[in-house]
Amino acid sequence: MLFFRFLFFSLVTSLGVVAVRGDAVAPQTGEKPKPAATAEPGITFDWVHVDGPYVAMTFDDGPSAKLTPKLLDLLAAHHIEATFFLIGQNVAENPDIAAREVREGHEIANHSWSHPNLAKMSDGGVRDQLHKTEDAIRSASGNRPTLLRPPYGSITARQKKWINQEFGYKIVLWDVDPLDWRRPGAKVVCNRIIKMARAGSIILAHDIHPGTIEAMPCVLNQLEAKGFKFVTVSELIAMQTPLPPKPSPSPKSIPPKSTSPSPTPHD
Repeated sequence: MLFFRFLFFSLVTSLGVVAVRGDAVAPQTGEKPKPAATAEPGITFDWVHVDGPYVAMTFDDGPSAKLTPKLLDLLAAHHIEATFFLIGQNVAENPDIAAREVREGHEIANHSWSHPNLAKMSDGGVRDQLHKTEDAIRSASGNRPTLLRPPYGSITARQKKWINQEFGYKIVLWDVDPLDWRRPGAKVVCNRIIKMARAGSIILAHDIHPGTIEAMPCVLNQLEAKGFKFVTVSELIAMQTPLPPKPSPSPKSIPPKSTSPSPTPHD
């Protein structure tokens, strides 16, 4: 009797183990795993790898009725084309200046309607800021912007993606920031830009501060003396070349084994 009980218990235990193993390997659903999302390449630029000493001067927050015309006169004297990231409200107030920027070969781009922090706004709020500014730029100049610089450089990765998909904008930041909005003085602004500029730089400045306009003769003269050439941001992006591959670390050298016979020990 004990033998049959033992045989029955062993059979039940074996069936339970098989059932558990079968559940462990069975797929839970028939769906295939989704691949991980990858970042969209070529949307955001703060510097561009280029072959040659090219830089892009950019000016934010205008147009200013008082200061931007002075800057345009200076740029024309140097035969330099820049990129202006415009506030929609200011374009609506000074459409003739925005039109002049385009007429003189400069690039104009979207910098929002009223300079809010886009990263803290709803999609609808961001969309309204960009549409209103784009409409103002088109009305003033006949051109549709293709670049966006978010105020404060503040924008989320998700916003970059949907703005690029919906508006076709590239997101432009910067790698040279003289902090001219703090108004440190024209000499300081100039020195900071000259010190930080490199081939492919996107240089940030603001054409609404008197000190920035005062600094520009020094900036342009010294950058030209260093051999830099000026292009718009879109032209700079079009010049982009692949980054060279990083050199692979060289293997540690191992000293060759000696082929000479070992010395014979002497007593």
